[in-house]
Amino acid sequence: MRRGIFLLPNLLTTCCLFGGFYAIVASIDGNFERATAAIFIAMIFDGLDGRVARLMHTETAFGKEFDSLADMVAFGLAPAVVCYQWGVERIAEYGLAWWRFGWIAAFFYAAAVGLRLARFNARSATQDKRYFEGLPSPSGAAIVGAFVALAHQYDITGLPGLILAFVITLLSAALMVSKFPYRSFKDRAAGERVRYSKLLLVPLAIALIAANPPVVLFTMFGVYALSGPVGWSWLKLRRRPREGAGPAGSV
Repeated sequence: MRRGIFLLPNLLTTCCLFGGFYAIVASIDGNFERATAAIFIAMIFDGLDGRVARLMHTETAFGKEFDSLADMVAFGLAPAVVCYQWGVERIAEYGLAWWRFGWIAAFFYAAAVGLRLARFNARSATQDKRYFEGLPSPSGAAIVGAFVALAHQYDITGLPGLILAFVITLLSAALMVSKFPYRSFKDRAAGERVRYSKLLLVPLAIALIAANPPVVLFTMFGVYALSGPVGWSWLKLRRRPREGAGPAGSV
């Protein structure tokens, strides 16, 4: 029984790893719908493995390292390869410089995920659990994957659309290695009571995603990605002292 409990979180992590592996294989085969779907399926398993380990009190150093390696494949290499396979071959038709820009953007994304995961592991013991430092790698992968799916669905193959795809990839990478704080939502306990109005948001979100997955998912994770720099800027503006304000009690 004890071995089975330890096996379950690592089995979920393996499913996350397989999702990233399958996304790479599907993109090489030119099936970008399955490739992007595999990235989001990997996200589901990545969200489950840590929660299952905490609920069953089976968190181990091995599981932590295995989770990071799986994340590097599923949310680092897979989105970079999917973006490369979809866009670089098309953008190369516009010249050698654009081809170089495309593969450099894809590699920069993969490198940013590696740096993001290494920083997270190094600071996990002292970091505030309520916030992530930098955009989480699954969210960055969701943005890249959703945009590729969106561009594939609406046949965005012109140079402006291809440039936008790689710019979004670069911005996602930059946000991952940034120091902007992002809500982790880990401060919510599994057994915490919630209002019925909040519970209704779950089927509503599922219905919206089912209506048009690429558009809704890209919008959702895009808003989350922007919440970091926007929230940081808002706090900076609030803390800035008012111009011309004298010391307390002055006339």
